[in-house]
Amino acid sequence: MLTSTRHRLVMAGFFGLTGLLNGLWGACLPATDARLDLGPARLAVVLLVLALGTLVTMPVAGVLAERAGSRRLLWISAVLFAAALGGPAAAPGYPALIGAVLVMSLMLGLLNVALTVQAVDLERESARPVMSMLHGVWALGALTGGTATAAGLRAGVDSRLVLAVGAVLAMAALLALGPLLPAPAPRPAEPATPEAAGDGPRLRLVVMLGLIGAAAFLSENAATDWAGVHARRVLGADLATASLAYTFFFAAMTGTRLVGDPIRARLGAARVVFLAGLVASAGYGLVLATTFLTSGAIVVALAGWLLAGAGMALVWPVVSSTVGSVFPHRARGLSLVTTLAYGGGLLGPTVMGLVASATSLPVAMIVPAVLVLLVTVSAPPVLRSLTAVPVTVAGGAAAPAPAPRSEQSPPAGTRRW
Repeated sequence: MLTSTRHRLVMAGFFGLTGLLNGLWGACLPATDARLDLGPARLAVVLLVLALGTLVTMPVAGVLAERAGSRRLLWISAVLFAAALGGPAAAPGYPALIGAVLVMSLMLGLLNVALTVQAVDLERESARPVMSMLHGVWALGALTGGTATAAGLRAGVDSRLVLAVGAVLAMAALLALGPLLPAPAPRPAEPATPEAAGDGPRLRLVVMLGLIGAAAFLSENAATDWAGVHARRVLGADLATASLAYTFFFAAMTGTRLVGDPIRARLGAARVVFLAGLVASAGYGLVLATTFLTSGAIVVALAGWLLAGAGMALVWPVVSSTVGSVFPHRARGLSLVTTLAYGGGLLGPTVMGLVASATSLPVAMIVPAVLVLLVTVSAPPVLRSLTAVPVTVAGGAAAPAPAPRSEQSPPAGTRRW
């Protein structure tokens, strides 16, 4: 139990520091744009390089985690990601910035997968869900990074110094945390071929979950990127009020993730995603309804974003946790699902922008609303089916895949956490 508690604290540290680094990068981006006079087109290329580099290394991360161990991959990639954050700070011009962002993105892709694999291992070790809480800590780290950056810039500190100091401090903390990661527990030998373990059917279900994750990420990113714009341009809110749309969504998502694990432990993955989808659908329904309101539209919209954030908060933690629990080659399965999901998320702003330019922003808001409904309907049966695919046991007999521990019935006389 002591080892499990230490593991949770260490992993919370890794998630929080990763969020902090992401928050520093995002909050310093406008200042970097101004310093290098990038403009919209060049900035779009920078963000595209960041996205593509991350996606390129995610599939590779699964193989590396299986061969070298996710513990080692997590520590190395986290330290290198922190070090790489100093690259954009030192970049003297646009070409150097592209190269620095590419290096940073490659490390980020490895880190994202290693974090998820280690979180799944922690869930197996402690026999309780922790994925949602860890993502909540990541969000708190990002909020801390963004707030610290804003405070530094307001005080007149150069953005390059903010990035460099933040990267050095985070790297020092990560170097100290790495040795505290517990050694991996012995794992049973995995089948030599996917077919031997019934991974063919399971792989198809994992791919389906990856597509569901893509839909969820697209809906989530549509909210974070367009909620404020919708409030401003469609509902006529002032700038301060419009910014609350993003704030309400992000705050609801963070808060729900911090308390979501006990809910999943009690209700199970499929039911949690179904209920979460209903809440998010209700939220998007309120946002869409504002088009037809003549008064109080902004209040209804803020309530809608609050519900949408609370609902979308648990979809990805539950999906990634379930894949890692039932897929024999968990790192490769998680890297596949993560690549598909993040890829879908990257399409979100582009799809919304194209639909909005061709029609209108209220019409574009229908896209994430429909995707949330699809997640609500399709994810629960896939999650249930994933734990029912038979695997081969000793002697060639077939047995159902084990359900995640958080969804198994506790022994008589014990309580669910």
